[in-house]
Amino acid sequence: MDRNIYGINQDNEHIIENVKCFALDMDGTVYLGEKWIDGAVDFLNSIERSGRTYVFLTNNSSKNPAVYVEKLHRMGLDVEEDRIITSGQAAIDYLKENFPGKRVFLLGNGMLEEQFERAGIVLDDKSPEVVVTAFDTSLNYDKMRKVCDFVRDGLPYIATHPDYNCPTETGFIPDIGAIHAFIHASAFRYPDCIIGKPNSYIVDYLIKRVKVPREEIAMVGDRLYTDIAAGVNNGLKSILVLSGEAGLDDIVGAAAAPHLVFDSVKEIIPYL
Repeated sequence: MDRNIYGINQDNEHIIENVKCFALDMDGTVYLGEKWIDGAVDFLNSIERSGRTYVFLTNNSSKNPAVYVEKLHRMGLDVEEDRIITSGQAAIDYLKENFPGKRVFLLGNGMLEEQFERAGIVLDDKSPEVVVTAFDTSLNYDKMRKVCDFVRDGLPYIATHPDYNCPTETGFIPDIGAIHAFIHASAFRYPDCIIGKPNSYIVDYLIKRVKVPREEIAMVGDRLYTDIAAGVNNGLKSILVLSGEAGLDDIVGAAAAPHLVFDSVKEIIPYL
């Protein structure tokens, strides 16, 4: 495809100069596994030197913010937990607003269970009132049997995010979307509400956290159907980077086309 069609590495409409906060996807956008994408740290430093701010916005609900803070520390970047926004946190916020005080069956890792309990959510695997599914890497048959029973009984059914696969350094592993397919095959229901990108719930939570108007936030990511769609569909600016999953050809016919396209975050620096 002719790169000039999409103005790669250009901002001719001066979109970036009006951005006050960058919401950054993580894997494929600023790092791959445990390795920084070339220029990513310079990009983060340049954001702050320009008087703007950034947060990391991830759909991955199998880890809590402290885990990401520790990972970034190992990679040489020290940030506070308030720079990390996960779909798990957004799901907690959604539950507090829409199901206050309700008992929750949570299909999730121990770290997420701790997060829910610290936030005052009562977890109950015997007689819950709401079902929440997350990216659970500690799955076993007993958990799957229980969640199918509760979903089949008609309880409100909420999911932290929609991703079918999670990227790793050695390829993809099944994510929450694959779990939903299992549940649907047994209980004949998909989630009533999905919190994470590209849906509005996590964007509303992002705005609540950063306290910046949506028109002054840019969503930066490597996936069209989550990162870019989250921006385009919810009033944010959207910047696609070609350092991860999406390639230039994927933009053709995409339901949500990015406002800007860069080879990597390094190429955004001159516009800050």
